[in-house]
Amino acid sequence: MSIKSFLLRKMLGSQMKGVPQADQDKVFSMLEKNPELFQKIGMEVQDEMKRTGSDQMTATMKVVKKYEADLKGLM
Repeated sequence: MSIKSFLLRKMLGSQMKGVPQADQDKVFSMLEKNPELFQKIGMEVQDEMKRTGSDQMTATMKVVKKYEADLKGLM
């Protein structure tokens, strides 16, 4: 595991408290398979929040729907 991957796991792990370890592992696996997709989603969420003034959850749900097929392909 690279240092970048380790740090990313630690950061996400701290934000996913209360989520079962098996589910956390699925998210980490998906992220490692296609980090560019998650970076793209993150950028679009930030843009959506700025453009519409919506909160992070609302913006995330809107953007994730756009990439639903890609995310299902990673599972």
